[in-house]
Amino acid sequence: MSHNTIVIEASAERVFAVLSDAFAYGQWVVGSETILDADPEFPATGSRFRHRVGSGPVKVRDYTEVVDGNPPYRLELLARARPLLGSAHVTMLVEPRGEASAFVTMIEHAATLPSRLVLNPLSDPLVHLRNAESLRRLKRLAEHGEAATATGPASAAAAGR
Repeated sequence: MSHNTIVIEASAERVFAVLSDAFAYGQWVVGSETILDADPEFPATGSRFRHRVGSGPVKVRDYTEVVDGNPPYRLELLARARPLLGSAHVTMLVEPRGEASAFVTMIEHAATLPSRLVLNPLSDPLVHLRNAESLRRLKRLAEHGEAATATGPASAAAAGR
């Protein structure tokens, strides 16, 4: 299991706005190459976005589904990258720290038995590093950029920070 935290100098509502934009996941989640489409009601429970993940010639199309949520404080996702990486439960916790700051926690653990073969104690340090970089990217989007929208990616300035 990976457990990462970061302080973001933006309101909990702003952080959750980025988490609520399915098309922004391609900008901040390490390994997410492209968001293909998203249910219009995302991030409602049961809604999904479809993505392509991977690197180089190894790419997988699958989807991420919202398991539960309590905006702007918690979003629980089931991220799938089958059969290559399996499935992971990802919980995003956003704790307000005043009006313009939030403490964000990202918890990821294997969701299925086959996933436990990939996400195991030996791979946990790599998952931890990947999630630390993902949170740094989320921080940049929440503090300085605009999340992507269904009509296109965020500004080049936001994506390049």
